[in-house]
Amino acid sequence: MGAVTSRAVRLRAAVRRAPRALYGELWAAPVDRVPRMGEPNAPVWRPVFLVLLVLIAVGVTVIRTVELTPYGAAVSGLAVLVAVAQSAALVAGMIRPVGAWWAATVLAFVAVLLTMAAAPTEHPTYPCPMNAYPTPFAGAALQGGALFLLALRVRPRRAVAALVLSLAPALFVALRMPPLPQVNPAVTSLVLVTALALGIALRSLRLARKDLVVQAELTAEERARRTLLEERGRIARELHDVVAHHMSVISIQAQVAPHLVEHPTEELRENLTGIRENALEALAELRRVLGVLRSEDAPAQSARHAPQPGLDRLDELVATVRSAGLAVTVSTTGAPRPLSPGVELSAYRIVQEALSNVIRHAPGASAGVAIGHRPSGVTVRVVNSPPDRPAAPSPGVRHGLLGMRERTAMLGGELATGPTPDGGWEVTAILPTGTETTEEAP
Repeated sequence: MGAVTSRAVRLRAAVRRAPRALYGELWAAPVDRVPRMGEPNAPVWRPVFLVLLVLIAVGVTVIRTVELTPYGAAVSGLAVLVAVAQSAALVAGMIRPVGAWWAATVLAFVAVLLTMAAAPTEHPTYPCPMNAYPTPFAGAALQGGALFLLALRVRPRRAVAALVLSLAPALFVALRMPPLPQVNPAVTSLVLVTALALGIALRSLRLARKDLVVQAELTAEERARRTLLEERGRIARELHDVVAHHMSVISIQAQVAPHLVEHPTEELRENLTGIRENALEALAELRRVLGVLRSEDAPAQSARHAPQPGLDRLDELVATVRSAGLAVTVSTTGAPRPLSPGVELSAYRIVQEALSNVIRHAPGASAGVAIGHRPSGVTVRVVNSPPDRPAAPSPGVRHGLLGMRERTAMLGGELATGPTPDGGWEVTAILPTGTETTEEAP
């Protein structure tokens, strides 16, 4: 007895919550937002589909008016009004699918009541003869179209709830005895179920494509971030040899310095020993960090200890590029003076990357390299002429410009890249040689 009472209480509670749940699911809850024209992933077919829907609605209005009028009877104004309202509800579903579906459902009830009120009553048994009205394909299509547009914009659970309410007019007619042929429940149910299934399927496809686009964007961002980290790691590996050389020199000088003094004091020996130990410790830490930066495709052991190139090896680089078929000219302005190994390495790599880009992306072009020495820094400028034929597709991730930017930013310099007025390309880097930090540099 207690279990029956508990079920009755739960049933009454569910009945009381039903109106609020129905209001939330089929009215208050928002629908899927359609991107506006100009926004990413905006449906370009939407304006064309709207125009096509309007044309179809105009034609269906005429057919629906005939369906609501008995054979041989004059067309009533109420039948025209209901037909126009149902067609307008279909078009409104493109903008307000929930409100349009409610209007289409209410108008379906009105259409049923209209046909029942206007049905002839000559036959004593059948209040509506079998040939009084045509089969309402247009009415079912209008109601199914409104349900289809709703299923495109709401969750499947809400669409199924809407289907149940949409079947109410057909159920209302089916319960009447005898049945009304002009509102065939089987035809209406088939059209509505088909419209619901098609709408849910297209919505699922759209969401899957949207997720795929989002995933592709995330993958592109992750690939760009990984490329940046790989480039920074490569630069760090190259600079390791430069820094390690200086630390090794400091250690050797600290070890030799006591022998250069005739009678070094004990304090001097302790200070020089501390300097040597600190240099060796820093060198060990530097090698430990380099081990973390090493990747699977790191250079061979013999190549790791080769001296890093500088501007003094620019002629070798130009000769190698010329052997590849690229015409290169080199000019130097200003008085050359010793540069720090980091500046030398970065200037060399920038020229190397720029010439490599010319070979890959500007076939048949010529290039000019200009090195400008100034008191505050060195300017590297590489300009190529327009290509004489299209470049072949270059697969893989392009590290050239990214590496140039990283090297220039590391030194606190400036980099400018872009097309020239005649159709070529220019790369200009200003590398400071002072002692200012990156934050103090322009």
